[in-house]
Amino acid sequence: MYKLNPNHRLSFRFAAVIILSLFFSINLTAQQGVKPNVIAYYSGQNSVIDSFPIEKLSHLIYSFGHLKGDSLNIRSAKDSALITSMVALKKRNPDLKVMIAMGGWSGCKDCSEVFSRADGRKTFAKTTKQILDFFHADGIDMDWEYPAVMGFPGHRYTVDDKQNFTLLIKELRKKLGKKAEISFAAGGTQNCIDSCFEWDKVMPLVNRVNVMSYDLVSGYATTSGHHSPLYGTPQQKLSGDFAVKALIGLGVPANKIALGAAFYARIFENTTDANQGLYQQTKFISGTSFKNFKKQFSTENGYKYYWDEQAQAPYYYNPQTKYIATFDDPKSISLKTKYVIDQKLNGIMFWELTDDAYTDGLLDVIDKTIKSSK
Repeated sequence: MYKLNPNHRLSFRFAAVIILSLFFSINLTAQQGVKPNVIAYYSGQNSVIDSFPIEKLSHLIYSFGHLKGDSLNIRSAKDSALITSMVALKKRNPDLKVMIAMGGWSGCKDCSEVFSRADGRKTFAKTTKQILDFFHADGIDMDWEYPAVMGFPGHRYTVDDKQNFTLLIKELRKKLGKKAEISFAAGGTQNCIDSCFEWDKVMPLVNRVNVMSYDLVSGYATTSGHHSPLYGTPQQKLSGDFAVKALIGLGVPANKIALGAAFYARIFENTTDANQGLYQQTKFISGTSFKNFKKQFSTENGYKYYWDEQAQAPYYYNPQTKYIATFDDPKSISLKTKYVIDQKLNGIMFWELTDDAYTDGLLDVIDKTIKSSK
């Protein structure tokens, strides 16, 4: 019988230690999961973009490019300078992806017509590649609000938009190649989830869908509620969790869903002061940035803070003016970030960075929550 000499025994022990170390390392990495993306839209000034903690972002999205004829167009030299500055921020954050968003709430008037034509889709994809190459940007975010359902008043929409959106994404992927990132924004409403997109055909072609799980009580609302809640309530079913579960139920992979958060408040005026302002007849007044919350929603101004445990959402109410303010704050943002981690989603997305404070803002809360979860 062959007997191992001492040197061979040491070699096998060493190899066993290495194998066990690799096993535990791989297992630990699997348990920790992939770090979620942190995705910021930005429509602010070029002069202040570098004042934000860019190192805490994975994606920065210029908002917005628009159609000019069939082509993607950046409207002004000022906007071109902003995109150039955004790309230059990669010196501070080498892992940062800079994307160009097309459209926006009022910015897709001609999308339905242009994208209904094969030549329109081809021209758009061609000019998108030219612009991305010119700025050295990393991808395109399609923010068509909305294919196949009513969006901005007066904008065309047809049932064929749903299929044409798929054809558009196919053309973009073909022209941009595999390395470029492609994402799109989707409303967090039942109507949009059901009717806007061919999820099974679109999702294999894109990196993610940015779910706008905010503005769920919109500027057209007649009943007050939470505009960016994490969970639904008996009075309000729409929420971030509702949208995520609906998409997963339609076969959308969790790791391609980015949950939306709001860095701003919506203020409504109610007709009564019942129920601390929630679920009452109302009309939209205005919006305000997170960086202005402390000053605007002070007790001196008549506001009182409330937390809805069921919705996991905060709000302010002023019984004198009957104003209700609905928003995300550090507590709700932290809970949303934990939700993204627990559900193994692609990331957390927010509108928008210019609404945040330069220091001790909501982006800092997201970053701290991610780091504390490791």
